[in-house]
Amino acid sequence: MRIGEILARHREGLIAEWIDRLRAENGPRYEKRPKEELYVTVAAAFDASYAVLVERDYRLIDCHIRWITGLRLLGGFSLSEVQGAYEMFRKVATPVLAQELGKRELKEALERVNECLYYTITRFSDNFQQLHEKQIREHAQDLKAQVDKRTRELAESEAQYRVLVEDINDGYFVNQEGTIIFANKAFCDLHGYSVAEVIGRPYIEFIAPESRAEVKKLYEKRVEMGHAQDLYGYSRRTRDGRALATENKVKLIVYRGKPAVAGICRDITERIEMEKKVRESESLAHIGQLTTSLAHEIRNPLSSVKMNIQILLKKLEFSGNDKRRMEIMTEEISRLERILTEMLDFAKPLRLDLKPTPIRRVIMSCLEMMTVRFQEKGIQVRSKFSRSLPNVFVDQDKIEQAIINVLQNSIDAIPAHGWIGITTRYTPQSTPHVEITIDDNGPGIPQEDLPYVFDPFFSNKKKGTGLGLWNVKKVIEAHGGSVGITTKRTGGVHLSMAVPVGKA
Repeated sequence: MRIGEILARHREGLIAEWIDRLRAENGPRYEKRPKEELYVTVAAAFDASYAVLVERDYRLIDCHIRWITGLRLLGGFSLSEVQGAYEMFRKVATPVLAQELGKRELKEALERVNECLYYTITRFSDNFQQLHEKQIREHAQDLKAQVDKRTRELAESEAQYRVLVEDINDGYFVNQEGTIIFANKAFCDLHGYSVAEVIGRPYIEFIAPESRAEVKKLYEKRVEMGHAQDLYGYSRRTRDGRALATENKVKLIVYRGKPAVAGICRDITERIEMEKKVRESESLAHIGQLTTSLAHEIRNPLSSVKMNIQILLKKLEFSGNDKRRMEIMTEEISRLERILTEMLDFAKPLRLDLKPTPIRRVIMSCLEMMTVRFQEKGIQVRSKFSRSLPNVFVDQDKIEQAIINVLQNSIDAIPAHGWIGITTRYTPQSTPHVEITIDDNGPGIPQEDLPYVFDPFFSNKKKGTGLGLWNVKKVIEAHGGSVGITTKRTGGVHLSMAVPVGKA
């Protein structure tokens, strides 16, 4: 049969036509392939088909099928596209064979071409399908591995996130549409609730009434305008109804497809108190400088006037009320000197000379010093001391000054023939301390004035600087103790001073 000779003679022309028809008729993927590449693949397919048709040798076509399957699968070709490319051999070869072969030879040649193409396309289809399925399985396995990896990473990330959020000291929360949808334990502890009691409750319930309008306004503006983050202070509301200073740092986020606010809240009560103390210290330092200057300027003329009055009282004879007037002048000058001394004490920094001291001895010394004033007003002193009181590590002179200031206030406040009670008690638990309490049966202090009685220069007395109780607080706190004052329901004042037993 002359089929081999015909194909060999027309080889280059048939390959060229095969390439052109592939680019023109077999889809955009073949159209985009370079002609140089198509020449390699088509020439190999032609030679493999020649071996089958002429020599009955299937080795080249099997090799070509394995090669072209991987190449076209990798290039994204479909099964039908490659099948059509193989089928193109029949379209380009048939006209040439028809021109040179007789009817009987042509029939036989076409049968052999059909057999070759049936084998080629069938083997390619099976091979393509197997390789494609393998590729799908490997891709599925890769996807599964990636999903498993991402799941592990997500679980680890969530665990790390939970550790971070749950272990921080600051409160963390997510507020969506005005409702708490997440809160860590610190947030719940700050407000006095459990986590179960917080989730699902309106966020506004955790804000003190005086701050609600401002916080609500900020929240609505943040959601409406899309502000990224904000830092603001407000008063939170605790379970027991207290309003405590708090700072929020919040950020607008998207949670489950809806806008929400994630925030970190922090208790700033101590910081506010510290800032207040710093401002007070700065103010007091300025006042101290001023009072020191004034006190020195006034004390010298006062001393001169007092000394001259005393000389005149000794040398001159006054008649009628003149002598009493001179004595009153002397007394008033002495009072002014005491006020100046208080002002100087206010301005001076407090230095303590700490020594172990029996507190009962300190109190008894104060009562002895005040005996004359007690007798002048007919005041009864009721004292009750604990039997076993440890020594306290204090500056005796300063503690005596504090106790005397309290006693003087009581003497000035209570009516004639009233009473003053003084007691001591030792508390060994927690921070061991001795508590000194002083009570009287005076009119007490108005409730609205109680928050200010320890402020410097605050006084309701006609005569006084308002430094007595301030000095008491200053002395006791310098020893590491605390002082408090209340008005009793029955009238009178109850003041307590707690002095630590240990070294300050």
